[in-house]
Amino acid sequence: MSELATPKRTRGRPRKTEHERDDGNRRQALISAAAQLFHRKGYDATSTREIAAQVGMQAGSPFYHFGNKQDLLLAVMVEGMKQAIERQRAACMTLREGQTARERLRVLIRNQFDVLLGPDSDFIPVMLYEWRSLSAEQQQTINQIKDDYEAVWTPVLQNLRDSGQLQASVGLARLMIFGALNWSVQWYAPPSAPSPSGRQARASLDDLTEAALALFLRAPK
Repeated sequence: MSELATPKRTRGRPRKTEHERDDGNRRQALISAAAQLFHRKGYDATSTREIAAQVGMQAGSPFYHFGNKQDLLLAVMVEGMKQAIERQRAACMTLREGQTARERLRVLIRNQFDVLLGPDSDFIPVMLYEWRSLSAEQQQTINQIKDDYEAVWTPVLQNLRDSGQLQASVGLARLMIFGALNWSVQWYAPPSAPSPSGRQARASLDDLTEAALALFLRAPK
């Protein structure tokens, strides 16, 4: 009696089922919804039930993807920093060889404003507002990603320091520049929006960029 033929194994990873393929999309949808709600309402005031409802899931569905709400908050911040790094990388690709450190800083600052205030900009403000809601271990995870993002700025600031355009030390200047730029999420409104009291609503992101350069750098000699 002949033996049954053994089915041939396909090379590579097993093909995912439709449910498995959708898991990544569902996880990403939860992260995006959480970013929007955490930004608009605050972390403490937002329930996982609300997040699930926003993406058409059952109340317990977020816990299939995340251990708890704090893990979801961490995922929002990680996603925000990864997006910021990708945007920064793309912005730096537009720079031409031989452009000055001032022009390079202009590109970095403009990108930072886009990350903070441009389209799909819920993620980083959540990180700025809700930092203390993370555990110490989670904060360390975000700090490592932030260090990668900010590392690109250091040689540019050092060049400006060496040329005399930056008066402060590089370390302090970097902290103060990021502090000033990040605070814009508290007061900025786009030109087309109604102007709440005390907010500047007539400046574009390009205008903000030029103002930041004028504030932090001396005119080149």
